[in-house]
Amino acid sequence: QCQLSGLWRNEQDSLMEISAVRDNGDFQGKYLTRVTLAGGCARVSSLKGAQQQPTEGGWPTFAFTVRWDKFSNATTAFAGQCFVDVAGKETLTTMWLLREAVGSLEEDWKATR
Repeated sequence: QCQLSGLWRNEQDSLMEISAVRDNGDFQGKYLTRVTLAGGCARVSSLKGAQQQPTEGGWPTFAFTVRWDKFSNATTAFAGQCFVDVAGKETLTTMWLLREAVGSLEEDWKATR
């Protein structure tokens, strides 16, 4: 079984730490990104999410959001699934959607990545 709680590192060398997942699937943690829109140094931001409890023999899906409030006016939503390979290595696969604040409805087209 894949456990979301713990420390995770991605290909960009960013770190995510998830505290214990509650019985209802809710969790929170911290995200230390090495990649910023402003190109500055790494910063820690809070995250909150939920895990769908896996069915018998399945791998859990999950989603979480990160508010980059300390250095950016943006929020990112992640959705993914946790897997364990035959050697016991846990891997999270995710897709993300980042929304940056813009000043007008006319600029909406460039706000989502």
